[in-house]
Amino acid sequence: MSTPGEIKIEDYNYQLPEERIAKYPLEKRDASKLLYFKDGRPNSKLFSDLPDLLPENSFLIFNETRVIQARLKFRKSTGATIEIFCLEPHYPTNDFQLAFQQHSPVIWKCMIGNAKRWKSGRLSSEFEFGGRSIILEAEIKERLSDAWLVEFSWNEEIKFHEIIEQNGLTPLPPYLNREAEESDKNRYQTVYAHYDGSVAAPTAGLHFTDKIISELRTKGIEHEKLTLHVGAGTFKPVSAEQISDHEMHSEHIIVSLKSLENIKTNLQNNKTIIPVGTTSMRSLESLFWMALRLENGDESMQVNQWDPYKLEIPDGFDAIEALNILINHLKHNEKDSLSGETRLMIAPGYDFKFAKGLITNFHQPKSTLLLLVSALIGEKWKLAYNYAMENNFRFLSYGDSCLFLK
Repeated sequence: MSTPGEIKIEDYNYQLPEERIAKYPLEKRDASKLLYFKDGRPNSKLFSDLPDLLPENSFLIFNETRVIQARLKFRKSTGATIEIFCLEPHYPTNDFQLAFQQHSPVIWKCMIGNAKRWKSGRLSSEFEFGGRSIILEAEIKERLSDAWLVEFSWNEEIKFHEIIEQNGLTPLPPYLNREAEESDKNRYQTVYAHYDGSVAAPTAGLHFTDKIISELRTKGIEHEKLTLHVGAGTFKPVSAEQISDHEMHSEHIIVSLKSLENIKTNLQNNKTIIPVGTTSMRSLESLFWMALRLENGDESMQVNQWDPYKLEIPDGFDAIEALNILINHLKHNEKDSLSGETRLMIAPGYDFKFAKGLITNFHQPKSTLLLLVSALIGEKWKLAYNYAMENNFRFLSYGDSCLFLK
């Protein structure tokens, strides 16, 4: 497969009026519209219809990452507001789950809003937690090429998780053009969110309710969970004219041994695997390329963005063989989960190894997520998006949903 570097991002542009971007979620999660795309034709349904629309032998993949309250606001003595957006832990650990359990001090990789007003010195903010007055301080430690390293310290024996949950704001996408509200802490989170680490929600999952999941199970449609911590790079538009010049952001994947074994069993039973969201899709497909690298002697558990278009696949090496390699590797090393990084770009020309469909929201023009949708259904993405425009679908994170079947 050749690198799809000649693809021009302008071919994945469309007009998205501001009024079509959903600023808030609907009152009921599953009341959103669902664009049902099957056999190359779009239809209007409701998300609550999903259990009746999925193929009977479907098997869903959920991303159970949890959005952290990643935006911390500080006010300087001059009155200037500085916002620090926590991206990922740096010290004393870069493991998300361990990082949230740390006591003062910690260092995180961050983006800084209004950074020109904060050249040096410590910022501080005060808030109440458990009847105690907490003083949180922040200090820049190092300037990186695309971010800063910021040290946070505080005066009480509480964990960093408690600091940001109490004092932080929901990291809403910039295109919503509004401040986060208390309700966003719940609604910008899936009902099955479990592992802290994302600074953006896997939004396709926002429509699911416990009732829908129960109805799916009644119909024999089961699911498995994995974790991809969504980074701020998910909102990064493709600014290069050709996608060969776009650098994909790296995101952290965690998949348990039990999940790998369950996915393998369902593949062997010829189930139709349908990821819920582009993050689940990228995680799932990344497993194939991790296994191929492992087979070639690379144990880094990293996937580069052009691996699918450059790595040679041996005869007989398929998705089940890839899972076998990962499962055996974990067992040999007495590990109960796989931990890795992916920069995988799924673009037109990509040959899907696991997924036969996708549940997703509508994506921004000229985005890598739209490229992923086009890789699945081809040029018909334009038909689907035009249909959505003409039928008053709501767009982006808090908007309506799609079910695309190959």
